[in-house]
Formats: sequence, structure tokens, C-alpha cells
Amino acid sequence: KLNSAKWISTLLIVKHFGISLLTRACGDPKAKPSYLVDKNLESAVKFIVRKFPAVETRNNNQQLAQLQKEKSEILKNLALYYFTFVDVMEFKTVNFDLTKNYLDLVVTYTTLMTILSRIEERKAIIGLYNYAHEMTHGASDREYPRLGQMIVDYENPLKKMMEEFVPHGKVRYALISLHMVYPRRNLSADQWRNAQLLSLISAPSTMLNPAQSDTMPCEYLSLDTMEKWIVFGFILCHAVLNSDAAALTLWKLALQSSTCLCLFRDEVFHIHKAAEDLMQMCSMHRERRKFLRSALKELATVLADQPGLLGPKALFVFMALSFARDEIIWLLRHADNIQKKSTDDFIDKHIAELIFYMEELRAHVRKYGPVMQRYYVQYLSGFDAVVLNELVQNLSVCPEDESIIMSSFVNTMTSLSVKQGKPLPLAYTSVSKASLGIADHKELGKMMNTIIFHTKMVDSLVEMLVETSDLSIFCFYSRAFEKMFQQCLELPSQSRHSICFPLLCTHFMSCTHELCPEERHHIGDRSLSLCNMFLDEMAKQARNLITDICTEQCTLSDQLLPKHCAKTISQAVNKKSKKATGKKGEPEREKPGVESMRKNRLLVTNLDKLHTALSELCFSINYVPNLAVWEHTFTPREYLTSHLEIRFTKSIVGMTMYNQATQEIAKPSELLTSVRAYMTVLQSIENYVTIDITRVFNNVLLQQTQHLDSHGEPTITSLYTNWYLETLLRQVSNGHIAYFPAMKAFVNLPTENELTFNAEEYSDISEMRSLSELLGPYGMKFLSESLMWHISSQVAELKKLVVENMEVLTQMRTSFDKPDHMAALFKKLTCNYTVLKRMTIIGVILSFRSLAQEALRDVLSCHIPFLVSSVEDFKDHIPRETDMKVAMNVYELSSAAGLPCEIDPALVVALSSQKKNISPEEEYKIACLLMVFVAVSLPTLASNVMSQYSPAIEGHCNNIHCLAKAINQIAAALFTIHKGSIEDRLKEFLALASSSLLKIGQETDKMTTRNRESVYLLLDMIVQESPFLTMDLLESCFPYVLLRNAYHAVYKQSISANA
Repeated sequence: KLNSAKWISTLLIVKHFGISLLTRACGDPKAKPSYLVDKNLESAVKFIVRKFPAVETRNNNQQLAQLQKEKSEILKNLALYYFTFVDVMEFKTVNFDLTKNYLDLVVTYTTLMTILSRIEERKAIIGLYNYAHEMTHGASDREYPRLGQMIVDYENPLKKMMEEFVPHGKVRYALISLHMVYPRRNLSADQWRNAQLLSLISAPSTMLNPAQSDTMPCEYLSLDTMEKWIVFGFILCHAVLNSDAAALTLWKLALQSSTCLCLFRDEVFHIHKAAEDLMQMCSMHRERRKFLRSALKELATVLADQPGLLGPKALFVFMALSFARDEIIWLLRHADNIQKKSTDDFIDKHIAELIFYMEELRAHVRKYGPVMQRYYVQYLSGFDAVVLNELVQNLSVCPEDESIIMSSFVNTMTSLSVKQGKPLPLAYTSVSKASLGIADHKELGKMMNTIIFHTKMVDSLVEMLVETSDLSIFCFYSRAFEKMFQQCLELPSQSRHSICFPLLCTHFMSCTHELCPEERHHIGDRSLSLCNMFLDEMAKQARNLITDICTEQCTLSDQLLPKHCAKTISQAVNKKSKKATGKKGEPEREKPGVESMRKNRLLVTNLDKLHTALSELCFSINYVPNLAVWEHTFTPREYLTSHLEIRFTKSIVGMTMYNQATQEIAKPSELLTSVRAYMTVLQSIENYVTIDITRVFNNVLLQQTQHLDSHGEPTITSLYTNWYLETLLRQVSNGHIAYFPAMKAFVNLPTENELTFNAEEYSDISEMRSLSELLGPYGMKFLSESLMWHISSQVAELKKLVVENMEVLTQMRTSFDKPDHMAALFKKLTCNYTVLKRMTIIGVILSFRSLAQEALRDVLSCHIPFLVSSVEDFKDHIPRETDMKVAMNVYELSSAAGLPCEIDPALVVALSSQKKNISPEEEYKIACLLMVFVAVSLPTLASNVMSQYSPAIEGHCNNIHCLAKAINQIAAALFTIHKGSIEDRLKEFLALASSSLLKIGQETDKMTTRNRESVYLLLDMIVQESPFLTMDLLESCFPYVLLRNAYHAVYKQSISANA
């Protein structure tokens, strides 16, 4: 017979060993040995199962031939599974000496044998392993005969265990001892409510009194555990039910509480197939959960405000956690295993709230653990030690051994102090060495129970949390777990508690066992995947709500756009003049702001509902800064930030409403209004969640200034760049749109085919400023680079035309003072019109760029005025003798700020990047001849009917006024690249152009000279545009009186045309 100390130690070891066997027996079904599903071995496995356990291996070579080849691998891979069954057999042998004294071992033993009978492959695994062992070693495994017999005997485990437990009827005494505890724990919600259970504020005068009980460990003992003791104990020792009324009462109560019990993890034991009182049972548990929700909420609220109460009321906290845990597990177990049930019987849409308050209480215990430890250290030394000492002194008979042990207890507790830090744990089991009967000294037993609880509050808070509130069982009910989460998100009032589901994933690793390490990775991965999925879904839900709010706000902002006030102004004007407008019965358009006017507070708009739902969900996301799951840290707010970045990116691009087929796109000003409305909503999210929304703006808006975002998708920069280049400027080249310098905008011209868009609405000052706000300096730089690429391609074509006419142009360059010779050479030129057309296109592009640069400068001057003024001052004070490379760096800086430069750095870069297949000298010559070609071709413009100058727009309808900008910018860029004198080359151009234009003054053909005066004005525009030419220089080449007369003529012609 074991002595007391060894008996206690053995009992704990065997219990621990039994749990490890259950863990291994209930492993992942997906990790089934491959040999059991191998088609090649199927016939051999079936033969072994059929003949089990007496498999004749020697005379069945034909059926088992395939196993001969695999015997060594089978022996190696099935060893773990085989010896698990052997361990079960050994556990069964030891258990006969222990189960009669310990109810947990009875349950563990019963559970293990029941689960063993449910393993379908048990015979195949044992038979295959034994066959491989016999073929390898020449004999069966020594444990095989006993193991095989056990498998056969336990085909019906309950029947076999009932026979075995006949000699162990004393288990009934341990079960009957529950008759004072179990009925008190298994009460209805109304009884709990009437007793004001778990309430700290029901009796304010006793709020600081420590919570006490004669049976403190039983107060938070799992109800599920007690029910398993009762059900399995009385099934095995059923004879006592006929002779003991207390036993029959316990049995009936347990049957009425549940229809199935948890064996291990998601394995259940059905108590009775058809539950007559199922509906009553469901109602009872539903009311319990309802009561616990309010009780735990009150408890968590009070403790959050007064955490010092965690000391005296720690028992209430662990009772609350245990009660809630039992009800949650009951619901989970029955919802997944009861087939015949009403739809709503096992659906609790408020279960998340109960779990949330459990997590809140757990958080309080973890956070204020030092407060509780300090309280109970003082309690043990100042009260428990004194009472225990008095009880020991009052013992009538106290043997020497008991006296030494009790004195040791008292001395250890008395010596405890807060300054010691963590006190030394007491040796709880030392009393087992004594022969002092606890039954004869009940007060001493109660006091020892109380002391054990108090020492646990000092040493084992984490273990107590696991014991009373571990919900790792959800790991094995993934489908039900996910369904509960979805129901929580669907109900706005419950979404604030949705964070409890990711928090539950932190429990999962507590269900692992050190003797079964192979499942740690599987359970860890499951916890990570579920936590990730929950947080991702929460962030998606919040993102969708935010998107809906943004859509509503964008609609409201759209109502305030200037275009919508036209109708209101028209109605006001017509009303003043008493003109009838509109159709009769036409409803009056609601003015912006009507949505904010409410007749009563009960009126709830869609926007109100969205804000309410968002605030609830954001509370959940903001509840914890991070979660630690299996050595991984999750940050819920980062999930929301990530989703907001992705959705904001997609929304900005979507709000451009770009249609590639019809080439339609939103006006920049309207997009900017929508983006600002969107950003205002996103900024308000900081009121709900502690996230850096500025970081979202920076990440998203900076990506939108690039050609592609981080996902390789088009941005608003690329969309608007393509639209302005391929749609607006292409229509300018086609003659459908003209640039009006007076309006600083591109305007549609009256044509046969009307355009689908109004160019002015996309290119005026306000729209270009809006575009600059949206694209920023980086985006505008990309726009400029794209424009310069188009100019570069035009220049490349111009150079080809120069090469074709090089000989003639070379002669014309030196013969500008010989009119007759120039006339003869001019007739030899080809493609004059094409040269001017391409130069006009370049001018149009440069004019558009100047609008964009001016808008950028205006925007930056508002945002960073001091920096812009510094850059401008730096540019204006570059010494003339400065090295060109240094000057170009300054120009590049200035251009990035939207400031105009004498030499356009972007154009220089674009033209210098062209492929050069000829020598630099030849390139320089081509550049000079290009200017000659343009100069001598200008007179041909006079014959074009569209070349007429319009004073109203300060330009020509065919955009030839843009030639001034093109000539100056191209000349400056080309001669900067080739290190020539820009001023000399422009003087040469001016001389050639003046000579050519003076020649048309002598023409008599009216068709050729119809718009001569309008073309004359180009010379004035070129000089006005150029930083290198002066009016004095022009006067020396072209009489100013001609310019004055030309201006007079075009203005007179304009007045007569208007008349």
C-alpha cells in the first residue's frame, strides 16, 4: 500500500498522464497515418482488421505481400500511434488503485476508454504495427496480446467499465459529498437575481469586507466538471441510485442540466438521445446567460473604477468567470451536437457581450495582479496566520508531527511581507503526511481551504484565470466560432464586443500539452489564422461603414458646388422679373442643409445609423493596442489603417470617373471637393480610434502623385496626364479647341462635331489650381515630363524636315538681305506648313504647361509661402557669369516650385535625351537651321483664314500665337544643350523673320496677304515672350510703325466684324 505522500504524488502524475493520453488520442484527424488511406495497402488493412487480434501472418502471404516491402517504414511511422495505445493500457492498469479515491481520475479513465472505442483505425494501426514488428524481429510485440484483448473487450466501454467498477463502489461516497455543493451551484437565473449574486453594490456597507465561504474552492469549481463526476460516477456505480435518495437527486439534476457532456475538446457524450425537458433546459440556460451579462458588466464597471476592490472581492471575480465560462461552453457544446432543435434555441446573438465582459475581468486581474498580491500577502500574515494559530492552540489532541507542520505554516505566513516581493508558496500537500483527521476538525479544514485560496491569489493568478475562464475549447469548434463572430458583426449593438473573438485566440495555446508537442504548431497556426481573419473582417466592416459615410458626405458636398446654384439664381431672377419658369407641378429642389433640420429627436437618418455602427465597431478595434497570439503580435488598429489606405486609394481613383471608352473624366475641382469631403470623414475617425490618419493621407496621396501606386495600379496623376495629353491637347491639335491668353484657358471652337466636354471647364485657373492641389509637385512634374516627351517627339520630326531641306536652308541663312534670291530659295523648300504646324503644337503644349506651372506656384505660395519666396529670390539673383550646370540646378528647383525660368530645365532634359547618330557640330547646325526654317516659313501663315488675330482673346483662333512661346523655349533649350549663344541665335531668327515678313508687304495677291497684319503681330509676341530679345532690337529689324498700324488694323477689323 502506498503511504499518503506517495499516494498524492502518484495521483497527480497519473492524472497529468491521463490528460496527455487524451490529448494524443484526440489529435488532428487530418494527421491520419498515410498507410491507412493508401489504396495499395487497402486490402491488407481490411484483412488485418477483419482477423484482429489473431492475425496469422505466416499463412497469408498473398494478402499481406504488399506490407512486406513497407514493413520498416510502417514500424517507424506507426510507433507513436501504437505506443499511445500501449500507454492507454498501462494507464488502465494503474487506475484501478486510484479511481476509487479521486473523481477526476474516474472521469479521465472513463473518457479515455470511451474515446479509445471511437478511434475507427485502432485495429488497423495496432495490427499493421504488430505485423511489421513480427516480420522485422521474428516475433510479435510483447504488449500486443494484452493490447489486442483490451481493444476487443472495450468495444462497448461503458458495459465493460460497469463490470470493472463493481468492487469499487466506494466512489459513491465521494459523489454523494457533492449533495451540498452541486444543487447550490445549479440554480436558475431568477434565484441568482433574487440573491443579488456577484453584485458588489447591493450591500454598500460590506463592500470592503473580504468575500468568504466555507468551501471556497467549490465556489468557482466548474459546473461542467461536477456534472461529469456525477453522470460518469453514477453510470459506473449505478446500483447506488436505487438505495440513496441524495444520489438520485444529484443524478436527476445533472440530467436536467445538459443533454450531452464534453469528453475532451470537441468530443461529447450524449446522456440521453431524446431530451424531454430540452426546451425548459434551454430557457434556463438562456436566462442564466442574460443574468450573467448584466452581473459581469456591473462587476467589470465597478472594478474598473475601484480596482482596489479586486482584493477583498477576488472570490466574486473568479466565481463570475467560472459561471460565465460554464454557460458559454454549454451553449457551444449543445449548439454543435443537438440535431433536433428549434432554430433559435441554441443561437445567442448576445454571447459576444458575455465573452467580452469575461475578457474585461481577466484584463483587470492581469493588470492589477500586484494589487491583489499585496492585499493577500497582508491578509495571510495579519489575519489567516493569527486565526490558524488560535485553531491549532485550541486542538484538544495534537500529535507532535501535526504540531510541527502547523507551526511551520503559521511561522511562514507570519513572516510574509510586501517588501519580499513574491512570497514563498506554501506546501499545500504537506498536511497529507499527518494523520490528523480533518473530518473531526471541520473549522480547521475550512480555514486551510481559505488559506489555500489566499495563497493562490498570491502565487497562481495566471493559473487561476486558466482554471476558471479558459475558453480554448473554441479552437475545436471553428465553424461555430466563426458563426458567432459573423452574428456579432451583423448586430450593430453587439459589434462593440467583437474584439472578444480575437482575444479568445490567445487562449488556444493553453489547451496544448507538453507530452504532446506535435500538435502545438497545428493549434498555433489555427489560432493565428482565426485571429487574423477576425481582425481583418472587423477592419473590413469598419472600412465599409466609413466608405458609406464618405459617400453620403461627398453627395452633400456635391450639392454645394457652384454649378448647382445656377438654377436657384435663375429662379430668383425670373421671379423678380415675374417670368414663369419650369413646368407646372415640378417639385422644388431641396436646398443644401435641409438634411440637418429635424422635427424631433426620434428621427434617425441613414447617416446617424452609420455613425452609430461605426462608433460601436471602432470601440472594439481600439479596445486593445495589440494582441499576443503564439509569440506573434497583432495590432488591430494597423488592420484598419491598412484597409483605409487601400480603400482611400481605390476611392480617389474611382472618384475621377474616368471612362476610357468615352474619354470622360471628372473636373479636377469636383474631384478635389470629393477628396476633401472624404478626408474630413477620415480625420473624424481619430475621434473613435487612436490611429495616425495623417500617415494614411501621406501614404495614399503621395502614391497618387506617382505614375503607378504601390500595387501597380494607375493613379489620378497618370489618368489626368493621359486625359489632358490624349483628349484635350489632341483636340487642340485637331483645331477644335484654342488657347485664349486673355482668359488663360483653352476654349472650345464652334465646329460641326461638338465635343463631349467643355475645355474651359478643365483648363481655367481654378481647375488648374485644383489639379495642382491633387497632383502636388511630384504629380505636376510627371505631367511636365510627359508633355516634354511629346515636345521631344515633335522636335525629332522637325529635325528630319530640316535634314531634308538642309542645303536650301543653309543658303537662306546667309542670303536674308537678298530678296530675289530668298524668294527663289523659298520656292525650293518643302513642308513649310508642317514645320509651322508642329511648332504650333509645341507652343500649345508649352502654353498648357505654363498654365499648370502658374497654378502650381499659386498653390505652393498658399501652402509654403516662405519657402517659395526664398526659391524665387534665389532664382532672380543668379549672376550672369554663373556656370550653366549650376544655373540649371537652380532652374530645376525653381521649376519644381512652379516658377517660370529663362531656360526650361525639363525641356533641356527631354531634348538632350534624344538619340544622336551624328556629330555635335552637325546637331548644332541642324538646331540653327531649324530656327531659320521657322523664320522663313512665317509669311505662309498670312494666307490662312484662321490666322486672324482676335483682340478679345488676345490671340489667333488657329493657335499660332503659341509660336512665340515655342520659338523662345525651343531655342533656349537647344542652344543650352549645344552650348551656343541663345541671344545671337534669336537675333538671327528675328532678322530672318523680319525680312520674310517685310517681303509680304510688297505682295499684291490679296489671298496671300489676307491676314498679313495678324501675322506681323507674331514678331511683337516673340519679343514680349523672350527674356533675350528687346524692343530696340526689333525696331532695328522691323519698323515699329508697322506693328502699330497692324494693331490698329486688327482692332478695327474686330469692331466691324462684331458690328
